This record gives sequence, C-alpha cells and structure tokens, in this order.
Amino acid sequence: MMPPARFFDPQAAVKETWALSRKLVNAYETLNGLGQIEVGATPKELLFECDTIKLYHYQHEGRITCKVPVLLAYALVNRPYMLDLQPDRSFVRHLLQQGLDLYVIDWGYPTKADKYRSLDDYLNLYLNDGVDFIRQSTNHDRVNLMGICQGGTLSTIYTAIFPEKIKNLITIVTPIDFSTNDGLLFRWSKNMNADALVDAYGVIPGDFLNAGYMMLRPFMKLSKYIDILEAMEDREKIENFLRMEQWLMDTPAQAGECYRQFVKDLYQQNKLVKGGLMVGGKNVEMKRITMPLLNIYASDDHIVPPSATTPLNDIVGSADKQLYTFEGGHIGVFVSAKSQKELAPAVAKWLHERAN
Repeated sequence: MMPPARFFDPQAAVKETWALSRKLVNAYETLNGLGQIEVGATPKELLFECDTIKLYHYQHEGRITCKVPVLLAYALVNRPYMLDLQPDRSFVRHLLQQGLDLYVIDWGYPTKADKYRSLDDYLNLYLNDGVDFIRQSTNHDRVNLMGICQGGTLSTIYTAIFPEKIKNLITIVTPIDFSTNDGLLFRWSKNMNADALVDAYGVIPGDFLNAGYMMLRPFMKLSKYIDILEAMEDREKIENFLRMEQWLMDTPAQAGECYRQFVKDLYQQNKLVKGGLMVGGKNVEMKRITMPLLNIYASDDHIVPPSATTPLNDIVGSADKQLYTFEGGHIGVFVSAKSQKELAPAVAKWLHERAN
C-alpha cells in the first residue's frame, strides 16, 4: 500500500515564504549597513621595519608586572592579528591585562622579489634583529619568546641557535616532530615535490596554500556557511564571522627558498628531532635549549596534532619544562572564550613565576 500523500497547507506555505522573504530583507539590510570590518583591536606602535618585516610594541593596559619583555612570533603562512581579532576575543589584550610587556613581529607579505629569502634570513637576520632591538631598548640581556604554530617552530630553532638571548620559551600548537601521520597536512607534505613547486612559482601563492588548508576539513567550511545563514539578521554574529573569514583568506605568499627548506628538512627529513638541521651555517642542536619551556598543545588540533607537538619536551635540555593541554582546537586556542578565561592567565602566571 502506498503511504498517504502529505497534506499541503497553502496558508502554512505562504507564512513560510513570507518569513523567509522577511529574513532575506533583514539580512540584506544588515549586510548593507556593515562598514569596514576591523581586525587587530589593540593599539600598537611600529618600532622598526626591514624589507616586509615589522616589529610592533603593544600599548600597555595598566601596570607592567612582568618586567622581561615578551616577543610574539606567529606563523609565516598566516597573519598575527588572529591573536588580537576583536576586543572580546583577543589573546593579546588578555595577556596585557595580566601585566605582560608585549611585542610582535609581523612577517608581512613576501613579493616576487623575495623568492630567494631563506630560513637563514628569517631567523639570523629578521628575528634576531627584532630580539636585539628589544634587548637594547629595554636594557634586558634576554627576552621571553612566545612562538605560535609555525612561528613556534621558528622560535624553537632560533632559541637553539641563540640560547643566551632567550630567558623563557613558550610554544603554542607548534609542530616539532614531523614524522607523525596523524594529520593530513603531515601526510601530504611527505610526498610533496618542493623543488618543483619553488622552481615553478618562485614565491608560493597564498591561494595555493589556502586550497590545501580548506581540504583538511572540507565539510567544516560548508557547515559554517549553512550555520551563518540562520544568523544573517544578527549584526554582531555576522561581524564576528566576517572577521574570522578575513583572517582565514588572508594567507601571505611564501618565500620560495624558505618554503623549500622547511618542507624538505622538517616535513620530509624531520631534522629537528633526528638532528642535522643547518641554518645559515649554524647547526641547530635542541639540547642547547636549557631555559624554562612551556609547551602548549590543543587536544583536538587537526592542523598540528598533539603527536607533532609534545615530543619537544623530550628533546630539549631544559630541566624546567611543562606540557600544557588546552581542551579545544587549533584556532580555539586563541579566539575561544575558554582561551581568554583560562589560557592567557595561565601563560602570564607561568612567566611571572620565572621573571627573576
């Protein structure tokens, strides 16, 4: 027997159509009323710049209680304003409120002229100049270095080269052991022909990189666009969504020679763990990292899985080393309400305890 046909209610259909039309009109009015989406909420002062690289100092919020300055180093493949997306979702602002003195290095947007910029340039020139500027201008022999994601890898390598300049090292969702197969990014990179890519492009386009990130969890992107359709009349939710989308799509190109070495020496040959990494003629020895280490990983990180992060504590020479688990994902480490409430105070407390 065939099931009975569903009764069609024309009045209900008219009501649904009217409600949808009203929602679309309200959504148009909301979008039409939006101005420029602002990111990077905390005021900061430009201290110096070299090529595309800039060093900023964040304005203090109250009294500085941790005198040793903190330099933030973000990934080359993303923009550092993720740490300061908006006032109520700002990892930077919450660190400032905890009494830290914060600086950030902005790697900028490499151009075709930067195809030969190498890992040596980024570490022994740009990052080293930033560290030295802060040391000299604040009269501190050593600074605190906080590296995030790929910026944590760069910070770790830098610290192994110049341990005398770093007082405390903090790494957040940082890839160290590239032998892991837990994440698609690590599996893909092991078979990537970096030489062919760099020889063809010179400077790797940001859109090429972004396409790869989107394929890590393709249905997540579809799901969030469906979800935002239900919130199109809410101006605050739309602005929050657009800020995040702006950051996600704002992927700088990558200097070819640096990209080549990062893929071949780290993703494919795992030289940070196995040894043998050379940067500008300097051998990177992880046992030279003897200062206090705080290594933070996210339990549900699909970009940098815990298995890539946690081995750092096993290969450094530090006696004072802590592994901190954040219950969440890669981006949630910085923008979630839990991060603002839990992680920023925990980092500040750890630094205050090691200020002397």
